[in-house]
Amino acid sequence: MTRRHIALAVAVAVVWGLNFIVIDEGLKLFPPLLFVTLRFMVVLFPAIFLVKRPRVPARYIIGVGAFSGAMQFGLLFVGLSLGMPPGLASLVVQLQVVFTIAIAALVLGERPHRRQLAGALLALAGVGLIASTRTGAVVPLAGLAFVVAGSAAWGIGNVITRIAKPDDAVSFLVWTSLVPPIPLLLLSLLVEGPARIATAGRSLTVSAVLALLYVAFLSTGFGYATWAFLLRRYPASTVSPFALVVPVVGLASAAVFVHETPSLAEVAGAVVVIAGLAMVTRSVRPRGVIEVLPAGEPVA
Repeated sequence: MTRRHIALAVAVAVVWGLNFIVIDEGLKLFPPLLFVTLRFMVVLFPAIFLVKRPRVPARYIIGVGAFSGAMQFGLLFVGLSLGMPPGLASLVVQLQVVFTIAIAALVLGERPHRRQLAGALLALAGVGLIASTRTGAVVPLAGLAFVVAGSAAWGIGNVITRIAKPDDAVSFLVWTSLVPPIPLLLLSLLVEGPARIATAGRSLTVSAVLALLYVAFLSTGFGYATWAFLLRRYPASTVSPFALVVPVVGLASAAVFVHETPSLAEVAGAVVVIAGLAMVTRSVRPRGVIEVLPAGEPVA
């Protein structure tokens, strides 16, 4: 990779690492399901009128929109709202790599390398170590469970994308963003209630608006387009390791901005997860199983 492209890859990883702190800030005002709905609406308009529909069957657009869109982000935002620390969330969400390997093996018959399997098991062991420290008094296990479930949904979306093989990553992102807003808004009205939504609308703050713009334009717009640009020019085995910067930035920024201080066991678990993910990403080949995006952005 050229120095410029290395700088771009690091910049994307930093933007995605900070994304979890920004989401946490936005959730101080927006209910989680409403926040996700607004995120997709901002991404969608006016881009939907400017981007041609990708040449893939509608079922794949719906499938990726449902799993990598509505379910992945809905579960992640709810998990954060339930008390999942944003720094740890930036780490745990990377389990999407493990889920992608497992689902691709079951659905597509792809056989992962031994190193990938070992790395996946090691990453899972790290998350297990983190979970074992949770008593529910500090961080509810429900928050961790929602984030893990979101990672699993992301893995399903990755495999659907792999089957669809869209020719244009950006148009695929825009058109899959058509799927989540309506069901998420209906769910927000049902679960969070019109009164809470109205209160959020009347109480808009500059920080909340900036958080929404960040997750829509920087994290999604800049991040996704740049990552797709890099994946079109370099093998996944070259680009994917930069994903490991995301949880490092996420954990560091959480310590600085929200004073998230992990326990010794959690630090050990984080190291184990990163080591496992490093084994997986270093095993990726241009035609390998994993061609996924870190930090909450669906793959193309």
